[in-house]
Amino acid sequence: MGTFSIWHWIIVLVVVLLVFGTKRLRGAGRDLGEAVKGFKKGMADDDEDTPPARREDQQRETDSQRDTQQNENARR
Repeated sequence: MGTFSIWHWIIVLVVVLLVFGTKRLRGAGRDLGEAVKGFKKGMADDDEDTPPARREDQQRETDSQRDTQQNENARR
């Protein structure tokens, strides 16, 4: 009783198709896909939008952390 069989899911799918129709569901799927693409593009463009001075600061921090780690490894 706690789990749904494949027949339960098929009935739910048929009801959803009858209520919303394939055209509205297709449009909703397209909108969702575009939203995901926009989010991924926004995440990728985040580094490009960073001002050059900030990128230099981030690079210095990364270099500093790498140098510190190399020094610790050399001491061992």
